[in-house]
Amino acid sequence: METAIVAGGCFWCTEAVFRDVVGVDTVESGYIGGSVENPTYKQVCAGSTGHAEAIRVTYDPEQLSYADLLDVFMGTHDPSQLNRQGNDVGTQYRSAIFPLDDAQREEAQDAIARWNADHPGETAVTTIEGPATWYPAEDYHQEYWDGEGQRNPYCLAVIPPKLMKLRKSFQAKVKA
Repeated sequence: METAIVAGGCFWCTEAVFRDVVGVDTVESGYIGGSVENPTYKQVCAGSTGHAEAIRVTYDPEQLSYADLLDVFMGTHDPSQLNRQGNDVGTQYRSAIFPLDDAQREEAQDAIARWNADHPGETAVTTIEGPATWYPAEDYHQEYWDGEGQRNPYCLAVIPPKLMKLRKSFQAKVKA
């Protein structure tokens, strides 16, 4: 198994997408890229810690390459929006990739270049950051869409369109 860390806005939304991707074993919501040790959700949401809401994905590289994982990431959020996704605004909702080694860093650069080439007139503002310390989010944020998220109006408005985009654009990468 290998690990990838990405930030694409609300971690509930990004987690919901990646839980449906072939080859993904686990998805953990958390915080990364800030200056406060062990930040809380309240601190991160206030935008004062520098952290991004992110997900840490454990995946099988025999079923899903890191490049394909990054293409799904870039294709299921809007990487052209600076420090926002939809109504979520602030650096905590930035589009970012946190490579864990030099090979991942190179793949991240390639993924951004692929997205830019496929979207003439748009430019990804996705940053490549790190190394940085990962902090798991509080337990109630984990697998949020499968529980509380199905009753949360925000999630009901944002997550289904992302899942439809996943199924439309990455049909071969969606779990049965």
